[in-house]
Amino acid sequence: MSAHESTAPTDSGDRPFPPVGWLSSFALACVIIGGILMASYAPRKAPLVATTLLLVVGVLLLLGALTMLARLKDFAWATFRTVFKWALLAYAIIAGMIEFAFVRDSTRGASLVLVTCMLVVFMLSVPTTMAFTTARFAEPD
Repeated sequence: MSAHESTAPTDSGDRPFPPVGWLSSFALACVIIGGILMASYAPRKAPLVATTLLLVVGVLLLLGALTMLARLKDFAWATFRTVFKWALLAYAIIAGMIEFAFVRDSTRGASLVLVTCMLVVFMLSVPTTMAFTTARFAEPD
């Protein structure tokens, strides 16, 4: 037996998967940068063009991740749903508290709409990343 041959079984967790985790993580990065930009101007009016562009990119990345995820056939959907629903509950509470802070800080109008939309992406992207990463290594349904 040569040094390159091995009798060890191959890991089934190395199946190729689309970059769902990467896309949802980059969507999260976009809205976090946008949120930091918005928060740095509070309570003054923030520049909405840059924040809107970051939000649009984040939404497109998240939609791409969700589209790829929906096309998976041999996947541990039960594990995904279990992790996703509890993570979504936790991140909905976190997003609600962040929204409350912006409202309490007198954020109004278009700025509040942008913050709310960014928080929705935040609230969906983290549970998507967590659930996908967990389910990809679980036994398929």
